[in-house]
Amino acid sequence: MLSSVAAGAGEIVGTLATLVRAGVLAPLRPDKYVRMAAAVRDGGSVTLGFAIAARRCPDANGLVDELGSLTWRQLDERARSLAAGLQHLPSPPTTVGIMCRNHRGFVSALMAADRIGAHVLLLNTSFAGPALAEVVGREGVDVIVYDEEFGPTVDQALADAPGATRILGWTDIEQPLPRLTVEGLIRTNAGSRPERTTGRARIVLLTSGTTGTPKGARPTSGGGAAELKGILDRIPWRAGEVTVIAAPMFHAWGYSQLVFAAFMATTIVTRRRFDPAATLDLVDRHGASGLVVVPVMLDRIMDLPDNVRRGYHGRTLRFVTASGSRMRPDVVTRFMDEFGDVVYNNYNATEAGMIATATPADLRAAPDTAGRPANGTEVRILDEAYRPVPGGAVGQIFVRSATLFDGYTEGSSADGKTFHDGFMASGDMGYMDPAGRLFVVGRDDEMIVSGGENVYPIEVEKVLAGHPDVAEASVVGVPDDEYGQRLVAFVVPRQGASADADTLRRHVRDTLANYKVPREVIALEELPRNATGKILRAELRARAGG
Repeated sequence: MLSSVAAGAGEIVGTLATLVRAGVLAPLRPDKYVRMAAAVRDGGSVTLGFAIAARRCPDANGLVDELGSLTWRQLDERARSLAAGLQHLPSPPTTVGIMCRNHRGFVSALMAADRIGAHVLLLNTSFAGPALAEVVGREGVDVIVYDEEFGPTVDQALADAPGATRILGWTDIEQPLPRLTVEGLIRTNAGSRPERTTGRARIVLLTSGTTGTPKGARPTSGGGAAELKGILDRIPWRAGEVTVIAAPMFHAWGYSQLVFAAFMATTIVTRRRFDPAATLDLVDRHGASGLVVVPVMLDRIMDLPDNVRRGYHGRTLRFVTASGSRMRPDVVTRFMDEFGDVVYNNYNATEAGMIATATPADLRAAPDTAGRPANGTEVRILDEAYRPVPGGAVGQIFVRSATLFDGYTEGSSADGKTFHDGFMASGDMGYMDPAGRLFVVGRDDEMIVSGGENVYPIEVEKVLAGHPDVAEASVVGVPDDEYGQRLVAFVVPRQGASADADTLRRHVRDTLANYKVPREVIALEELPRNATGKILRAELRARAGG
């Protein structure tokens, strides 16, 4: 018993030390502590960090976007006014859908819905009308906040829902039109306070939808102080600094980093559309210590002409944290060679939260690793009978932690997650190396069985991408009468490349077994991807006749 008490005390001391080192806990005037305590009561359940920052450092910049900067106090006041405006609608919302790019309208809508206890559904900005209609209908959206550019899609999706209230989150030109806008509601309700509600907001995050209509996942409340300590011990966030968030905020990764940045009271710098040179400029211009991206954004940065990219120094960066899709090992190494050892690769899942993080040291040792399990997270590699596989062998990745999701929303659980002994199947296949680093070889539904042999696409893709004439590669399996499935490779040639399909097939044959050699190699100008950079393999299979 004494040992468990001592261990608990040690954990508390360790957590406090981490929070002090990161600047989360710092000496403040007594009145600020009183105001911060009041924020806990008034600030909403999921965007509480914004309300606390408004009391802790009210006049510091909280958000910088293409329209300028807003202090934490201004962000708080905007959220309060918009929340009151939402309550004054003829039908106050129960579920608010947000289909916006990264800007103040997204942040204000998120905070305001949270303040009144409405549920929030974060919508992919790449949705077409039919998919949007299915999701907003399934989740019961009664108010949708969207950017003007998505108007035709929203009109199509809500054709059968005339009662849903539409609010523009971003307009390219302010016009006195009879349309509700976020900015108009904020102006009209300036100085108003929303009425207190007993409802507790719930954020619904959508899965990537690469294999069908995205499912709605309800995140858990998280792992508390242990999870916070785990993040801060791995990634060098510091309170009160500047973070550029380029990752889309509607996605679980960008959303989580937005909320975390607010908790750390770091100035959030963002822009509506990702541009590699503009992103580097934001880092240098604002002296950012952090950059939040999805992996394909690093690809695009390193694809810039050398003279353009090297016009930015990035000297203030202490971390570039990425998640959302597979990271290319060659790009990681090249980026760190140029900008320093600052890249942190995060293996996360909408349903599982944080699973593993690879530090720069991990990536130098093994550039394709997903990293080591996060503090408080257990990872098992199991076979089809749920037995542990031998070290280094490939199996299904199962995860157990305090950040596992609370389940799918009603109507979106057709293929729910597999659980075993309290562990959830991540949906990925992988292995652990002797150093305890996790490697992901692909989705469990991506494995190709050709002639009775198992082929993981990533193995062939790595060999193809290693050819000097290939910038990117993706391999899929399509039906074959003789072998069950055959391999088809899609490659993006480098500028001036001369290697043809036969040359690339010989390159694979020189490295891998014959059954892993693609039957076809098809060149594309670019690989099809979703908004977070994941390759749309279903589209590739369709192109290959599968």
